[in-house]
Order: sequence, then structure tokens, then C-alpha cells
Amino acid sequence: MSEPFIKLGLSKELAQALQDSRIETPTPVQQQVIPLALTGKDVVGQSATGTGKTLAYLLPLLQKIDAGRRETQAIVLAPTHELAIQIQRQLEELIQKSGLPIASAPMIGNVNISRQIDKLKEKPHILVGSSGRILELIQKRKLSAQTVKTIVLDEADRLLDDNNRDSVKAVIKTTQRDRQLLLFSATFTPAVREQVQGLTQAAIWVELGDEIKIPAGITHLYVVAEQRDKIELLRKLTGHLAVQKALVFINKSDNILNVTEKLAYHDIAVAGLHGSSLKNERKKAMDDFRSGRVKLLVVSDLAARGLDIPDVTHVFNLEFPEDPKLYLHRAGRTGRAGKSGTVLSLITPGEAALIPRLEKILNIEMAAKKLLRGKLIDTVVRPRTAVTGRTNKVRPVPKQPER
Repeated sequence: MSEPFIKLGLSKELAQALQDSRIETPTPVQQQVIPLALTGKDVVGQSATGTGKTLAYLLPLLQKIDAGRRETQAIVLAPTHELAIQIQRQLEELIQKSGLPIASAPMIGNVNISRQIDKLKEKPHILVGSSGRILELIQKRKLSAQTVKTIVLDEADRLLDDNNRDSVKAVIKTTQRDRQLLLFSATFTPAVREQVQGLTQAAIWVELGDEIKIPAGITHLYVVAEQRDKIELLRKLTGHLAVQKALVFINKSDNILNVTEKLAYHDIAVAGLHGSSLKNERKKAMDDFRSGRVKLLVVSDLAARGLDIPDVTHVFNLEFPEDPKLYLHRAGRTGRAGKSGTVLSLITPGEAALIPRLEKILNIEMAAKKLLRGKLIDTVVRPRTAVTGRTNKVRPVPKQPER
């Protein structure tokens, strides 16, 4: 049984469920949020992607449910259908492993509402879904929000943007004034902070910054290529590296369709995922990727937010992120749970100058490679001395004239 979680105030059943999932030590955000959430106070948690925010609110949420009362006691709101389903899966796993007599149900749009209404007749304790669909069910008088004691906003920055804000606030207003609000995000802009303050009552802020360590088992590589050659190079690398499950990151979602079509033309098992994907498209892409029917999932940084995909063997940066934080979050998708992983960036000659700065900021080493006769071999494209302080073992690149 996981003693560290019991010390945070969680039940033995939940601690056992965590141990069965091989989770024995709480992350910093879990250490701070769980005891506060158990008190019933409003809590706002800011922590980087991959730091355990979902468990930080699901665990106290389950602890506080009165299983003897057949009524909806908690609502978890998410900005995308995929994230809602992901949260629901994690919730179901915790319930199953803990043996707690608690019921939960997903309530998302673009799904047969009649079936959801039938599900509500079973009085699930926890609902996970989109604000639009949950508000619709409340307005149809199929869901009573008067019994809701806690509302969670996962990725609160997106839930409070122009597209979601009105429906989110409307859902909150249908609940009792003394209900608890738990809000979580990797970032909070000044504008969102102001909105949060207007929604919450003396909320306690838990801010752990955006620092997240890159797992030690990750190998960082890069290959220099012209922009026009990147997709073909990615195709070759996929075969030569025996890729099993890889995320391919691009900077602009507009390019996702083009990339997936070109790879699919060469019989690569690939799917694409972006923020505006239809619900059924997202579900199929994620199901195919998780099951192994698809080896490459092409995503934007926005589309990847909140996704928790186990056993990713490779991360490809088809378009290089200039912001070190984005590289950090992309790299953190692989090498989880002590496993090894590879991050391989395809960069243009002009982007090579960004590598030393990235290495220094993130305290990593990125090995320069090139593909030759089906093998990745070492190459050198620039000295490291001036930026990183390492011993210069190669001839310096001539200084370019100022323009």
C-alpha cells in the first residue's frame, strides 16, 4: 500500500489502487493539491504538462464522493472530447482498482443524447464531459446540478477562452453557491487569472511553474535537411529506426493533412490530430494509435495538450520548436515510467544555430546525425565551445559576414 498517499489524507482503497498501478510516490503538484482539495476549498493548480494534475484532482474527488447517495456530486469539464474520454478512462481505472461503489459517465457532444439521458437515470456520481453538452442536459431538465458539490476545470485556460467561456460559466451558475471549484492548467494568462478570481471564492493557488525534467532515458538526436526533403526523410527514418509508436510534431496544424497524405501515399500507417478534428475523427485516430494499427500520429502542440499516451517510442520534430518549453513538453511524451525513448528533430541548415542554446537551457546533449545507406551515423555541423563550454574537438565553422 502507498503510504505517501495515505499521509496526504487518501483512503486505503485509493492508495491500494495507486499501488496496483505502480504509482507509489506523489508528484509535487499532487503533494500540494490533494490535502487542500480534501478540505473543500477552491484550488487553482498551475503545473506543466505531464506532472500529474489529473490524479491531483481525481483522487480527492473520489475520496469526497458519498457513494450511498445516488446523485451527481461532481462534474469534470474538459475543452475537447478526446481529453474528456481520457479523463473518464483514468477515472474508471481508479474506481475499478479501488473497488469503490462509485459510478461515472462521459457526457460529450456529437454523441446520441438519448443514450446519455438514459445513463443519467442511473444517477452517476461523477460526470466528465464538455460544457456545451452538460449545459444542454441541464437546460433540458435531464440533469440536476443542485446536488453537485465539486466542479473541475481541466485545462482551465482553454475552458475560459472565447469559445467555451459562456457555457462553462453557465454550468457553474446552475450549482449551489457553496460548491467547490478546482481549476488546473499549465499556463494562466493575466486575463484568465482575472476570470478565475471572479469565479472562485478565496481560492488557494498552487503554482509550480512550468519546469519539468526530461526523463534520463531519452536520447536526443537531430538531422539537418532542407525543408522540402523533410517528409521523405521522415519516411525513411520510420523504417530504418523500427518505429513502433511515434508522435510527429509540427508547428502549424494547417500542415497536418499534407503531411499525413504524403506519408500514407508511401503506405506508412499514419493518422493526424489537430484542434479542429471532428469527434469521430479524433476517436478513430487515438484508438488506432493506441492499438498499434497506426504507428505515426501527426499532431500540433495544441492538439497534443492533455493527451496521455503510454509506450511512445519516438518523438519526431518535423518542424523544430524555437521555444525550449515546447521542446520540453514534446520530449516528455516518450521515455516515461523508466522506459527509453528517442527524440529526433529534423532541422533546416538555418535552424542548426538554435541547437547550442537549446542544449544549454535544457541541460541536454543533442547528437548530430545523418542517414547514410540506411544507417544513422554521427556528423558534426557546428562547434559547441562558445555556447556550452564543452571542449572543442572539431574545426570551428567560419564566421559568417554581418548583413
